[in-house]
This record gives sequence, C-alpha cells and structure tokens, in this order.
Amino acid sequence: MLRGPMRWIWFTLSPGSDRRSVLHFSGACRALRGVMDEVGATKRKSETPEPRPSKRQRGQPSSGPRERYVPPPKKRHAGVGFSEQHFQETQCYLEGGLRKVRPYYFDFETYCKGRWVGKTLLQVFSSEFRAEPIEYYLAAAEAGRLRLNEEPVRDLNIVLKNNDFLRNTVHRHEPPVTAQPINILEETDEMVIVDKPSSLPVHPCGRFRHNTVIFILGREHNLKELHTIHRLDRMTSGVLMFAKTGAVSKRIDEQVRERQLEKEYVCRVCGEFPDGEIVCEEPILVVSYKVGVCRVDPKGKSCKTVFQKLSYNGKSSVVKCFPHTGRTHQIRVHLQFLGHAIVNDPIYNTDAWGPNKGKGGKINKTNDELLKALVEEHRSKQSLDILDLPEDELKIILDDKQSETQIQSTDHLTSLKTILTVDSEDGQIKEVSVNPALSLNLCSQNDACKTASNVGNLNGQHGVTDMKDSLCGECKLTRPDPTPKDLVMYLHALRYKGAHFDYTSPMPDWAFEEWKED
Repeated sequence: MLRGPMRWIWFTLSPGSDRRSVLHFSGACRALRGVMDEVGATKRKSETPEPRPSKRQRGQPSSGPRERYVPPPKKRHAGVGFSEQHFQETQCYLEGGLRKVRPYYFDFETYCKGRWVGKTLLQVFSSEFRAEPIEYYLAAAEAGRLRLNEEPVRDLNIVLKNNDFLRNTVHRHEPPVTAQPINILEETDEMVIVDKPSSLPVHPCGRFRHNTVIFILGREHNLKELHTIHRLDRMTSGVLMFAKTGAVSKRIDEQVRERQLEKEYVCRVCGEFPDGEIVCEEPILVVSYKVGVCRVDPKGKSCKTVFQKLSYNGKSSVVKCFPHTGRTHQIRVHLQFLGHAIVNDPIYNTDAWGPNKGKGGKINKTNDELLKALVEEHRSKQSLDILDLPEDELKIILDDKQSETQIQSTDHLTSLKTILTVDSEDGQIKEVSVNPALSLNLCSQNDACKTASNVGNLNGQHGVTDMKDSLCGECKLTRPDPTPKDLVMYLHALRYKGAHFDYTSPMPDWAFEEWKED
C-alpha cells in the first residue's frame, strides 16, 4: 500500500510471488512515492500566493532605517604559509652590510572582536589602535584605505556588528637586519635545520614580515609550509629547527614538554665570570609580553640555568649556558641577576635597570617605570628598532594620555589640514574638516621609499613604483641605519640534541678566546 499526496493506492501480489518479485515491487513503490510527492510539492508551490512588494518596491518611503547586512564569515587559512603573490609584494636588497626591504602596501585584516560589537569604529580606533591619532584613520577612510566587509567605509561613527570584516591598508616599512645569510646546516625528509643570524625574527611579528627566517626560507630556498619547533629571540643566533610536517612537529614538541631536549648556548658576558659550575634558579616574571621584557621576581615561574666559563680575555668572559627550562629570555635574565649581563644585550645591560643594572634583582622600579625607562634610553640613542617591539607599542608606552576630545594634526599629518571634534559622551565625530583634495597622493620625492610593490589591493592600482605615501609617517622621517655590529648580540644557540637527533652550529667569531672587541 502507498499513500500518495491525493489518495490511497492498493496493490496485491499473487501467493506464488518469489523474493525477487517482492524486491522489484518494493523498488517500484518507492519510485512511485517519490514521483507523487514531487507532484504534490509542485501543486502546493503553485497555490502559494506571491509575496506583496515592500513599501520601497512600491515607491513608498520605508518606515525605518534599513538594517545593515553583514555577510557570513569566510573560512581563513590557518598556519604560516606564503604564496608567490606574498613573495612579490616588494623587493629586498643588500646595502652596507644590511638586508633591507623596500616599503610596500599591506592589508591588516581582522574580524570584529566580541568586545567591539556595539561600538563605533571611532571608539575602537581610539581605544585599541592608538598608534596613530584619530585624524589619521579619518584621512585613511577618506582615501579609501579602510574597508568594512570589502566596502569602503567613510563614516567612523558606523556601529560594528558580529562577523564584520575590517581591512586597513597601510604603507609598511620594515627595519633592516644583518645581511648575514641563513645557512642550512642540514635538511632531511622530516626537518630543516638552519644557523639563524642575529637580528632576524623567526616568523612575521611586529614590523617584520619579509625580513624573517620563515619568509626568506620560502622565497629564496623554496622551503614552504614549515612548522616552527622552537624559537630563538630576534637578537639570538644559532641552531633553529623546523619540521616539514605537523606530525614531526608534534613528536619533537612532546620531547620539549618532557624535557628530553638538551640545549647548549654560548655567550660573551661582562667581567670575569666565576670558575666552576654556576647554577641559577631564580624565578622569572614577564614584565610585558608585548615588549618582551622579564625580570627576576618571587612571583615568577620557576626555572634553572647552569653556566660554565670557557675563557676570559681580561675584560669579558665566554660562558656556556645549559637552560633546563625554556622561560622567555631565561639566559639573559639569569646572567643579569648574577651581575654578568651579556656584553651588548640591548635590554638587560642598560642603565634603565639602575646603577647596578639589575644585579641581584635590585631594580627599585615598578614595571611601568622600567618599560618607560628602557624605551626612553633607546629613544635617546635613536635605536628603538633594536627593541623587540613594534613602534606603535612604543608610542603607547611613552604617551598613554590621548583622551582629549579636541584633537589636532600631529607633525607628520599637518599637510592633511585635519581637525575634528569628538563628543565626550557618545564618542561620535561632531565636526570634521578634511582637505577635500586628499586622495592616495603618491609621489616619488623620496628615494628611500622606492618600492616595486604590487599595490593591487590599494584602489585597484597595479605595478606602482617609486612611491612616497602621503599618509605614512615613516615616509616623512629620516632614520639613521644601524651598523651590522649594532644588530649582533653575543648569544648563540650552539647545540640542540633530542632523542634521535643532534645538531650543532659553528662557534661564532666573538666566542673565541683570542677575540677582541673593536
């Protein structure tokens, strides 16, 4: 028996029907049911009345504001990987012992954070993107640099909603790094082991993208989709391991967690280091994750480092270091505590730590006071790029009082002739005056800003070269280049040994007993 959409239909089988006949009959019944259901669905659809046109469609004004549509989020590719398009963003070149990157256009992309929902773009930029003044973002909107859900957004009073996708196009400058090449120590089917130069970050972070180990290995050695097994500080050189697959990375990571990985470093420290085996187990506290500064503190995490002097030249000592744990800056902080900081450590061997430079953990400063003192010291030396910190964070540390309701142009934006008034109660822009002629306004007046970048993401232009960007503060600054010597810190990862591997890099020049500093 089948129940159709319109009536009951009866079928009978003779008593002698075999099993095959029954199966054929059952299949026919199912097919017939499908046909009749389709007929019924078609009839019901034809009987459904057409929806009435809206007031807007009938030419009548709508009763209220139209709800802003937010497209569903798109799946984003996880992990660190670069395509040929990324590699062609700009050009790198060697000059004066430095590896430099020509400035280029780059899109910062993000989905709306949960804490941003219900806030205006103005409020978000004011509270969480304080590296630039509000008038910069207003000018960027006028120039078409800000996009919300891939549509240019001109009004910073727009209220953000869940799944909003924000894109901000900026003119990006990367600090130079040492021109020392990345030497591949060994490559197997599972791993790549390199000798990392000092000053080169492992992966994109802060202001660094093209000048990173991951990026250079992909572009110059065709080693792509590598998995980071461990990391070295930007100023630390030496053995750096990458896995070619996630499974290998996971296997070695388990060895790291179970402390089966033996690590051996070498460094040059101030003064004559004590003889024998010196053990330091002082707990280390992170002062700032963004800046990358730590200090010895009872509230910190437990750690252990063993030291052994190799040589002394009358002024500084070469010391081997065996970290039993992997805390941030562990070797550097423990050496500072012992009163033998690394000779040219740009963070832990400075006057910002006090007259004794942090020996014995005596600093007599709060964390905030310490951070500001560090930044001010490098600012006075014009060496801010040496710090492992994006410059926008430096600005926030130095000046955290940008809460005025009347904001005027800063030095590098005076040409924009921008003045705006912000209501202190609801945070909305009430008065705006922007140079109406403002556009991309690209020119070729600064050789330092020449770039072969493909700026296809910037208002649809392609292949623009020799550009200076009117909104970019960096284009209006003249920075002295560091010397290659400024970019080398005397700390080197000499050896990494695991359950089934043992990798060693050559001893750096400054670690030999007869070496003398210039």
